Amino acid sequence: MASDKELIRRLRDDYPLYARRCLTILDKEGRAQRFDLNKAQRYVHERLEKQLAELGYVRALILKGRQQGVSTYIAGRFYHRVSMRFGQRSFIVAHEQKATDNLFSMVKRYQEHNPLGPSIGATNAKELIFDKLDSGYKLATAGTQDVGRSNTAQLMHASEFAFWAKAEMHLAGIGNTIADIPGTEIILESTANGISNKFHGLWQDAEVGRSDWIAIFVPWYWQDEYRAPVKPGFVLSALDLEYQEAYGLDPAQMQWRANKIATYGAGFEWLFDQEYPAIPALAFQSPTSDPIISPALVAKAINESYRARQGALIIGCDPAEFGDDRTAIVFRQGRVVWRIEAYEKQEPMEVAARLARYYAEFRPDALFVDRIGIGAGIVSRLRELNVPVIGINSGEKAHEPDLYYNQRAEMWYRMQAWFGDTPCRIPNDLALSADLCGPAIKYNSMNNLRMVESKESMKKRGIRSPDLADALALTFSAVVVPRDQAVGGLIHSSSVAQPATKAGY
Repeated sequence: MASDKELIRRLRDDYPLYARRCLTILDKEGRAQRFDLNKAQRYVHERLEKQLAELGYVRALILKGRQQGVSTYIAGRFYHRVSMRFGQRSFIVAHEQKATDNLFSMVKRYQEHNPLGPSIGATNAKELIFDKLDSGYKLATAGTQDVGRSNTAQLMHASEFAFWAKAEMHLAGIGNTIADIPGTEIILESTANGISNKFHGLWQDAEVGRSDWIAIFVPWYWQDEYRAPVKPGFVLSALDLEYQEAYGLDPAQMQWRANKIATYGAGFEWLFDQEYPAIPALAFQSPTSDPIISPALVAKAINESYRARQGALIIGCDPAEFGDDRTAIVFRQGRVVWRIEAYEKQEPMEVAARLARYYAEFRPDALFVDRIGIGAGIVSRLRELNVPVIGINSGEKAHEPDLYYNQRAEMWYRMQAWFGDTPCRIPNDLALSADLCGPAIKYNSMNNLRMVESKESMKKRGIRSPDLADALALTFSAVVVPRDQAVGGLIHSSSVAQPATKAGY
């Protein structure tokens, strides 16, 4: 008897174990089998449990591709809670009635095949009540006026949230349903649905740590079944090869990708990246997106094993004080970006004090600060402190005026060349990745000079200011010679306009 009680205790506290022992799912061929978490589901579980341990509750956004088992995982997670504990209520909302019904069918299958299934009381098409536990499930479909209102629950699963027509109103209702108290969980999961919707806005805030929500991303290639037999004569284009190398894919995965893209038809190839993203920046897009720095280059730099910090140590700072922009600071040494920071609503003197400390601690070979706006005061204060800061006006004339509209464009395209001239490495940071892939390629209509999409234009498209990427771009303002090699100063002025090669940057 004691061993039975110990097993029950373990099953109550260990969801993956409970899933293997008690839950039955249908695989993609319709065969019943016990629920053993796949790679994507295990990763989601680890992230949710980490947040639960740290904050005492869960507020999570999950961005994923099609049919990766995330809804199955969440349905099982919440069924585990309501079927093994007293007084737990779960609320499920999907974007359409068919999806709501499918989720409820999954939960009812869990109950029907569960050897430890609790006693059922009142049950109907929208409720499953465990009478002796005073726990249960309630369902709704996004689009109805009362979603999240007049209900009390501890657990909320919002499925395909990016497709909710009244997301803002319903999210407000959810806030009334789920109290901000320990043990509560709200999980919004979805494939992407373009930009400028509530899910995209929440995701951008979560990426930069601007809220309690955490951003969890699941790439498509984690699915073992997303592979296909390689066809005779299968040839990859140059872009395909870049994609394959960036994400470390094998021929069978590339064949599956090619097969899937073929189903979309000419002109809609971009849908693959939205529905089966390899990184978040690929998911939130439109067919006209044309970033200066491709997501494949960013992914390759994240996955790069190169670690050597050789060459000049450079700090770039893009300051901001109020509004939605952040003060961003980036450390780069040669081919490696090894530290990034972002701060909200810091006053200029706070930023100046921070940079002065960093100069004293790290002794960088160059410190670049964007001196437009509040940056001018930061530069002045650093000079008063005898810190040899270099103020950059990114709106001024480029050093190569026959190619670039202004210095900002020049820095961004030097940064693009740095990413293309491998090896190079950056931190695996969602906010930095999104910022790097945010601005689109633009050309001046009068003289066809290269430009960078303005922050104002990006915000109109629903994309935040690329603060971290702008800070990194500042490290390419000029070619910097390491202090122990410099002759007559830190900046090798004769090399300012050189392309961004390994030797130069």
